[in-house]
Amino acid sequence: MLPLRGCHRRLLSLRGVTASSLLPPTTTTTSMAAPQSNSHPAKTLRANPPPPSTAGSTPKRSRTMATDAAAAAAHSASAGCCAMKTEFAKHAEYLNTLNDKRERLVKASRDLTMNSKKVIFQVHRISKSNKEEVLSKAENDLTGVVNQYIGKLVKELQGTDFWKLRRAYTFGVQEYVEAATFCRFCKTGTLLSLAEINDSLLELGDKSVEPLQINVLDYVLGVADLSGELMRLAIGRISDGEVEYAKNICAFVRDIYRELTLVVPLMDDNSEMKKKMEVMLQSVVKIENACFSVHVRGSEYIPLLGSSADPDYSFFGASDFDQ
Repeated sequence: MLPLRGCHRRLLSLRGVTASSLLPPTTTTTSMAAPQSNSHPAKTLRANPPPPSTAGSTPKRSRTMATDAAAAAAHSASAGCCAMKTEFAKHAEYLNTLNDKRERLVKASRDLTMNSKKVIFQVHRISKSNKEEVLSKAENDLTGVVNQYIGKLVKELQGTDFWKLRRAYTFGVQEYVEAATFCRFCKTGTLLSLAEINDSLLELGDKSVEPLQINVLDYVLGVADLSGELMRLAIGRISDGEVEYAKNICAFVRDIYRELTLVVPLMDDNSEMKKKMEVMLQSVVKIENACFSVHVRGSEYIPLLGSSADPDYSFFGASDFDQ
């Protein structure tokens, strides 16, 4: 038979209740007998020291200010992000507009180049009999090129766009300068100046804004290309018997080359101009060789060129050659 205390504990364990849970909430003390000694009495130890009193403790700080500061920082970051997006949106819009304008200028420059070449081909049809007619038609075509194609450039280019987008339209402008100076030389034997070209473009632009003005670099590059067309013209004139006209062309091209050799070393960006000067020198040499051949071998060329009304065929061994 179990004792009464053991039965009580067994009953509590079956019900899931421990003996410690039945103890009162107050802390209990346990007496531990120290080793028996004549000089030291038994000491009493506390099982669980009481928690410190909270009567005099300071209250916790409120976190309201920290929360407000975090919200303000988040709002400031969001506002800064929105401002940055707005700023970059403006930059993107500007770049898109600039690229669209560049594409339109490239298209206008291509059309200007093609139609200026047509004017040059028209001038090359010149001869003794149709000089006035050909030059009149060429000048009319050149006026149409100015009004239609250079007019597009004038509408697109404003302010700093002249230099910012120069690479998009420079080739068309150079070709136009070449055509305009070619027409002027064939008509008067002189060189069309840059001031005269820019004066003719003032009517195309708005008086209230800065008009399109061809810069010195594009003008000089166009004049350098003129030498090639003058070389072809000189060879054609020699074949038609206009030897003196070819000599005038030779002297004109030689003067232009001599003057440009003094200008090119002073140019900042002269890499493109140096290439054109090499081609220009080749044109000068070709014209000089053609004129020199005619001068030295004139007795052989004159009958073929038609400069003599009654050619002499004695060098064929037939003085009474029947025509």
